[in-house]
Amino acid sequence: MSSYSIKDLEHLSGIKAHTLRIWEQRYGILKPERTDTNIRTYDDTDLKLVLNISLLKDHGYKISEISKMNQDEMSKEVLLISEKQLNYPDQIHALTISMLDLDEERFEKIVSTNTLQFGFENMMINIIYPFLSRIGTLWITGSIGPAQEHFISNLIRQKLIVAIDGQLPSLKPNAKKYLLYLPEGEMHELSLLFSNYIIRSRQNKVIYLGQSLPFNELIFAYQAHKPDYILTIITSVPGQDEIQKYVYRLAKEFPDAKILLSGYQVIGQDIDCPDNVEILTQIQYLMDIALG
Repeated sequence: MSSYSIKDLEHLSGIKAHTLRIWEQRYGILKPERTDTNIRTYDDTDLKLVLNISLLKDHGYKISEISKMNQDEMSKEVLLISEKQLNYPDQIHALTISMLDLDEERFEKIVSTNTLQFGFENMMINIIYPFLSRIGTLWITGSIGPAQEHFISNLIRQKLIVAIDGQLPSLKPNAKKYLLYLPEGEMHELSLLFSNYIIRSRQNKVIYLGQSLPFNELIFAYQAHKPDYILTIITSVPGQDEIQKYVYRLAKEFPDAKILLSGYQVIGQDIDCPDNVEILTQIQYLMDIALG
């Protein structure tokens, strides 16, 4: 079972820490454990409770009414809302609950329903991506356990691979060639897989090299294929003390390619980008490039 700080709960639910403290004192809704230094700590049950309260409040329930509900009553109301309301925030909420509960059936229902309603690409952009962003910091800091991370990551990965395999193999007349990879030691593949889908769906050529690629193998693949673009997404490796050097190395080693970078370690990090390097801060930028 994971342990969360009050700031973790605020980040995931959108409810301010000050408000959570008031609810604890006034309604007794939350009963956190405390450390020896009197710091509040919360578990998975507390997090699900706060997420459920957040959803109910967004749909007009008063906190005084919510505080009188037992767990089954609250869960029933939340399930009704998430099944009836196909708006993005409610679906992100439901996805978070499915991750915490390791509930594959609920995950499948959320993804299938929203794919039918909005299409796969829109479902990914408006539900999966914000969901991953919401919990990304908690993954990096270890606030969410490996079982939960692996569970939800593998389910999303399966959906992406099926969608990629379903792409027609035809290329447009002005198709560009993209080489996609993750640096050695980097294992966070979901965004790279979705980039693969985006590029292929716009009828471009993709050479997909996947996770943890040694730099000398990147050079080998580049020389074999001479891609127009090299795309990588850097979430954790290289770290902040090495990332600028890595960017310079990419620019120098592949001067004839356009290098596209994204991920936690480059976005908003004041990276100095040589002329052939571009940082993608939004998936829309890649979509625009892939349209050509």
